[in-house]
Amino acid sequence: MRRIPRLWAAVGVVALGFLIALEFAARRYGLPGPLTNQAREVIFAPKSGGLLYAGMALMMVVLNWRQRFISLGVAVGIDLVIVAVRWVFDLKITEGHPYGTGALWVILAHAVIAFTRRTGGERVLLLKGVGLALLLVAGRKTGDTWLLITSKTRPTVLDQYVATADHALGNPSWLVGRIVTASGPVGFNLLDFVYGQLAVAAVIAALYQLRNVATERRFPRHHLVRTFLVIGLLGPAIYMIYPVVGPLYAYGTGNAHWADVSFWAPESPPTTPWAVATIWPDTMPSISTPQPFSFDEITPRNCMPSLHTAWATAIFLHTRKSPRALRWAGTVWLVATLAATLGFGYHYGADLIAGVVFTLTIEAGLRTYDRGRDRTGLRLTAYGATVFTALLLSYRFLSVELAEHPWVSGPLLLLAMASVIYAYVQTLAAWERTPAPVKQPEPEPEPELI
Repeated sequence: MRRIPRLWAAVGVVALGFLIALEFAARRYGLPGPLTNQAREVIFAPKSGGLLYAGMALMMVVLNWRQRFISLGVAVGIDLVIVAVRWVFDLKITEGHPYGTGALWVILAHAVIAFTRRTGGERVLLLKGVGLALLLVAGRKTGDTWLLITSKTRPTVLDQYVATADHALGNPSWLVGRIVTASGPVGFNLLDFVYGQLAVAAVIAALYQLRNVATERRFPRHHLVRTFLVIGLLGPAIYMIYPVVGPLYAYGTGNAHWADVSFWAPESPPTTPWAVATIWPDTMPSISTPQPFSFDEITPRNCMPSLHTAWATAIFLHTRKSPRALRWAGTVWLVATLAATLGFGYHYGADLIAGVVFTLTIEAGLRTYDRGRDRTGLRLTAYGATVFTALLLSYRFLSVELAEHPWVSGPLLLLAMASVIYAYVQTLAAWERTPAPVKQPEPEPEPELI
């Protein structure tokens, strides 16, 4: 029997240890962690049924078409039965989605099938598919816990520093915020749909990249899901170092600003009492000496860098070699996400620059690993990390200087981002001219038992 590669086993152990650590951290604040939340969804209504079906779709890339139809039919059938039982016994759903449990059961069932009905390469391949699905779902749970931890452990935020530095870029959040506000319910909800369905867009792009897994019986060397997960793993760690809540909360009225136009207005406590001033998006903040200030223990400190920008950039990069429709979709999703992050007041312009550099650095690192620690890739990764660090330090310690000389500092910030983009494009072009050494092919899979 062919054993699961050591790398995959090591990744599994690290991921499990990380989830257990987050579980204990959440328990300190009297709330369930990612493991508890995920286990709960085996029985109770899931928080995001769409995410569970998206995870099942990723798992099904290792199955043939017959197995896919059976899996989908079983998942939908289970959800219909659960809905019927709830209707018969008049069980109300107070939170979460009425569907998705079936998809989770099917994912877990394939893990059991992998250990009991598969051997050799077929077992490894199916476990990789199950692992991919569970990692996507666990990533969402992990992110929710991370955001909780940032709000509980970082009582002060650094918004004044970023808002001051943003003068170098012309305070784009204030400008785009006025445009989105003027667009009314139509403009807001259209952007809100794009912003909220970013994970779905990523799954669609990933499914195209993984379309040949079932026939080739192996995963491609590099694909979008890896980048997506690494961004979600590393990004919140930066939140802990650089806590920022965003202009909507630090300089505005919080979610109440969009309550009258949003079709899905979130229910949350008002944040106006914690704001420095309620001037977003109508009045630009003045240039003054910034300082940390206290904020509530509910609002996540999830601005620096903008992970929505990072994820949208990753989708854009991974759709460049796709069919025209996917290329256009990747471009539209990136542009709309940038407009939403700024226009909703969730991010400053400085966050977006950092998010782009963050993604390119992660992409460079992952591709370098695939090429056997290529020197050019190592230099690119180190350069991206250096620029990213320099951006954060400049926002923190040179914010006033950046604001007072916008015609110099603004182009320099954009040039720093552009230099990483240029280096990435040039390096990628060179790699395409000299492909990485081909790995030894995996052994032929043993015949299936069913």
